[in-house]
Amino acid sequence: MPIRCEIVSQDRMVWEGDADIVVVPGVGGEMGILPNHAPLLSTLKFGILKVRRRAEEELFTIAGGVIEVQPDLITVLADSAENVAEIDVARAEDARKRAQEILKEGPPRDTDAYLKLEAALRRSNLRLEAVRRYRSGKRSRMPSMSQTESE
Repeated sequence: MPIRCEIVSQDRMVWEGDADIVVVPGVGGEMGILPNHAPLLSTLKFGILKVRRRAEEELFTIAGGVIEVQPDLITVLADSAENVAEIDVARAEDARKRAQEILKEGPPRDTDAYLKLEAALRRSNLRLEAVRRYRSGKRSRMPSMSQTESE
């Protein structure tokens, strides 16, 4: 019996559906969530969230947030989330270049502005790395979890 999974970012529902396993980038390390998991509340770090249902696998970049797990429902409230298959590479590269250019001029005096800029750079790097790793060349289909874990 699968577990229901909902991935929500600040501005939209990113994905919802049933899953056999969901692997999330927790701050304490990767966590695999199966149906009937004990209730859990945890924070998430930047990384790749994997949702597997039968032989299908969906991959998402996650830029922080929280996860709530109930025995029959996983709710991911992400600061930012995007399906790896939908990442706009040119936009991610432009964002990274803009952030790098501003940082070359020296860090902004405003701490909030610096933290936002740093987060934008981390998000762009995560998105580009996800595309490179999961959408490049001979890997036109998403790899199975056993393939990604062996790398």
